[in-house]
Amino acid sequence: MKATEVPEITGAYLFEPTPYADERGFFCRTFDADVVRSVGLDPHAFVQDSLSRSVRGVLRGLHLRSGAGEAKLVRCSNGRIFDVVVDLRPGSPTFRNRAFFELSDETQTTLYIPAGCAHGFQALTGTADTSYRIDRPHDPAEDVTIAFDDPELAIPWPLPVTSMSQRDREAPSLAEVLKHRET
Repeated sequence: MKATEVPEITGAYLFEPTPYADERGFFCRTFDADVVRSVGLDPHAFVQDSLSRSVRGVLRGLHLRSGAGEAKLVRCSNGRIFDVVVDLRPGSPTFRNRAFFELSDETQTTLYIPAGCAHGFQALTGTADTSYRIDRPHDPAEDVTIAFDDPELAIPWPLPVTSMSQRDREAPSLAEVLKHRET
């Protein structure tokens, strides 16, 4: 497994496994504490694993947590997703930068998203299972959502949106969220 820094988002990393393939299929390690530790992250900081299943065109996000935020490891274990990260850490040198990734079951690449960054994704295949490993227990009172179609972000979602939660449909603009965070 190798770790590669994401240049658009300071502190974000891609963890790419080394698959061992043969006639049966493949095997790969999707989490390695030593590799995580090698980039300065505490592998024991992750306290909760979650899984979402989405069908083609479903959009989830853009989500982040208020307060201390939430760091996460995200991987598409089945299917393919278009994954988006937006750096919303005011002191970050990459503040307001966006980064886009395709995560899939073919590569099993894991994306590390630092606390303070917004995250969202769209399912590109009939079914897409997305695994999350987060560093704090979820508290719905800290949930923050940003409009997926905010013109300031201009995210090039690859498919028409087939479904999303009401919370995501009614999400405020990036400007509104940033204004609220400053007060």
